[in-house]
Parts: sequence; structure tokens; C-alpha cells
Amino acid sequence: MSAIDLRSDTITKPTAAMREAMANAEVGDDVFGDDPTVNALETYVAKLLGKEEAVYMPSGTMTNQVALRVHTEPGDEIILESQAHIYYYEGGAPAALSGVMCRLIEGKKGIFTAPDLRGVLHPENIHFPKTKLVCLENTHNRGGGSILPLSNIQEIALVCQEHNLKLHLDGARLWNACEATGISEAEYAKPFDTVSVCFSKGLGAPVGSALVGSKDLMERARRFRKMYGGGMRQAGIIAAGALYALKHHRERLSEDRINAKILAEGLSAIEGIKINPEDVQTNIVIFETEDIPATALVGKLEEKGVALLAIGANKLRAVTNLMVTREQVEKVPALVEAALGDLASGEALRDRAIPTDRKIQSY
Repeated sequence: MSAIDLRSDTITKPTAAMREAMANAEVGDDVFGDDPTVNALETYVAKLLGKEEAVYMPSGTMTNQVALRVHTEPGDEIILESQAHIYYYEGGAPAALSGVMCRLIEGKKGIFTAPDLRGVLHPENIHFPKTKLVCLENTHNRGGGSILPLSNIQEIALVCQEHNLKLHLDGARLWNACEATGISEAEYAKPFDTVSVCFSKGLGAPVGSALVGSKDLMERARRFRKMYGGGMRQAGIIAAGALYALKHHRERLSEDRINAKILAEGLSAIEGIKINPEDVQTNIVIFETEDIPATALVGKLEEKGVALLAIGANKLRAVTNLMVTREQVEKVPALVEAALGDLASGEALRDRAIPTDRKIQSY
């Protein structure tokens, strides 16, 4: 694998201290509620987010999908931003697991407003699905790590209260939003009925997410966790990594944010790259090429020891993370520029080698 891996913050590996905590973890049978380390993690994260209880699960997809099932019945409707992870990256699970319809709102960098929400609500009528749940995402993955303003969330929550709608937060990267804004996890979580948080991204734990909410909702969540195959046994070994990450790695997220800014500034100086560094708020950097296909640039960068993802025909994503140093990040813009130069030279050679009529025929 490439020496500079910017594909995602999910590629992080546990530190030596985290591995030691995992190796020494007390364990029991979590399905029976007997694992002391899982119990400690759930208590800690629930208190941190200001909710009554938490349920530890293997993945963020599971916490999100259990939340949907907790709040809905088949045939109901949920409302999401059009690029939301729950809709875009979770394998069609809302339809397959909960039998719900997704009503989408096109936001700006993943953010929609209370008036946007009001504009898509159905009147009470038997012809329409019953809307039950609104889902927000903070930070927003496909929005480039954009942070939802707390005021925006509070205004949406008021609309939900007026229309008896539940509110769920996909907070896989909520930690990043809290670090960047100084707003506490509990303050961000307060307007929501349920919140999903992830330990295996910026925090660097190897496995797991948690769903938090009221005691009654989490009792229902445990049933669906079991139904979906998420009941774990001696899970304290991995829960110890998550607990260590919560206690020791939240502050270091500032390093990822600063590194993302450095990367964005460097990329903005390259001819043929389009990016506004001001759009970078946390650890996700999305940029575009003017002419070169994104997949071609990804391949050329792989040859130069840099890994990132193509997320569109001309759009790429880089995510700063625990495994990438400041010095490595500072090298990336020059490597991108060199890769663009190599690709442009290759295209020029092909253009000279192919007769004009054949070029036209190949379009």
C-alpha cells in the first residue's frame, strides 16, 4: 500500500498504547450484558453525549440502520440530504432492512435548512407515506467534511417537534465537528433523539460505533442489533480500543484539520486543479481536475506512493488521518503536480500518434 494513505480516516491502525489497553481488557459475554469493558464504554459515551444509554455495535452502518428501524415501521418515510451516507453508502439498507422510503433534500455541501424541510413535508393524507424521521449528518462526508451549524440543527429540531418527527444524527465524524468548533458533544447531541458515533475513523480505534438515546429507545435498539447480527460476545477487546481512543485521541483531531488545510492550500496553487481552501473545515479535502479523469490521476499517484479516492469523473477525495504526518502531507501537492504533468505528457504523445479522423471516431 502507498506510503501516504489519504483514502480515508478508516485506514488508521491502533497505537501501541491502544493495543496494550486492548490486550489487557477485561471481557465477558456482551449479549448477556456481562462484558465490563463494553459496559464501561457505553456508560462513557452516553455521558459524553448527554444521553441515557448507549449501545456498542460493529459499524456505523449498523448504528445508523438500527436507528432507522427503532424510529420507523415498513412503509414509513424518512427525510435525508441527497448525498447523505445513510442513503448513498449503506447498500440500500433503508429499503432492505426497514422498508422505508427516502425523501431527499438537495443541500449545499450536505446542509439543508428548516425551510427546506418544511417544503417537502406531506399533508396528512392516506395517499402519502407517513413521515417519521429526519436524518442529519455531521460532519458531512460527501459535503467535504462540512460542519452543520448548531443553529441550523436547532431550527430543524423545532420543525420536527411541530410535526411529531424524530431526529437522528449520523455523527460518524461528530468528534471532528466538536474539535473544530469547540462545541461539546453533548450540546451537539441535545436536539437529537438518537445519535450514531464512530470510533474507527479519526479516533483511530480498530472497530466499532455506538448509538445513543433514551433508555427505552436503546432497549429497542438492542433487539434490532441482535436481529441484524450485531450481538457480540467477548467484545471488550475491541471496546477497549474505542474507550482508549475516546479518552486520548479526541484532541489530536486538530492535527488532521490543520494538515487538511495545508493540503488544500498546496493543491490550490496547482494549475489544472480546482479547490477553494476555505471550503475545508475538518479533515476531508475534495478537489477537482479540469481535464484529467480522476481515476487516471489516482492511478498515477499510486505509482508515486500516494493513495486517495476518485469520487466522480473529475473529483477526488483525500482524508488526513492518524497515519499521515505533516511532512508527508506537505509533499502531496508536488506529487499531484508531477502526476498531472506525466498524464498530460502521455496524452500529448497519444494525440500526435493518432490521426485526426481516428480521434474523432473514438469520441
